[in-house]
Amino acid sequence: MALTPEEWQAVWLSAKVAAFATLLCLPLGIALSWLMARREFFGKALIETLIQLPMVLPPVVPGYLLLMLLGTRGPLGSWLQQHFGIVFAFDWKGAVLASAVIAFPLMVQPVRLAFRMIDTRLEQAATTLGATPLRSFFTITLPLALPGIVIGAVLCFSRSLGEFGATMAFVGNIPGQTRTLPLAIYSYSHLPDGEAAAARLVLLSIALAVCALLASHWIGRRAEHLIGDARTPHA
Repeated sequence: MALTPEEWQAVWLSAKVAAFATLLCLPLGIALSWLMARREFFGKALIETLIQLPMVLPPVVPGYLLLMLLGTRGPLGSWLQQHFGIVFAFDWKGAVLASAVIAFPLMVQPVRLAFRMIDTRLEQAATTLGATPLRSFFTITLPLALPGIVIGAVLCFSRSLGEFGATMAFVGNIPGQTRTLPLAIYSYSHLPDGEAAAARLVLLSIALAVCALLASHWIGRRAEHLIGDARTPHA
């Protein structure tokens, strides 16, 4: 069951991609979730549709669109390469972007629900006592939404670990550069003597997914208890 150096390389790359994808999604996910939960504006339904679109499209479609836009011959990709030397296509940074696009809807859903469940009277009370809206957000709203944020981040990380289609279309399957855990499983499964390696990585993927979901459950419950203790008045 011991992993080879090449297999560990795929595992490490997957963890790095998933971590950066989660960090990329987190600030935008929180801001957009709050906006969708608390504000009504023209075009809201369209934005909601665009957020959820990666969940219903074949994953290869967002990957192909990213390649057309951010590839070295794409309008934005060629501009970034020419002016800043930044290349996303066929690079691990592109895998981060592809994973973030696919996983973003899974982050927004629980965070948005967490914001909607917060009693706005608590924020109003803080404002009445002199807190600015920004301070009220960081001291009242954000801590109360913490369980949803944690769950959204874990789901985003887990989904990024398993991303395949968009990554394959945008950055390819380059050993040591873009071959993440799902791509390694795919590659080994197509080799005559790769069944054992593929099986090891499949079992590892299942174990990581189970651990991530258990961690999400535990952290969410822990955060709920802490918030409950904070709300309970002490004599």
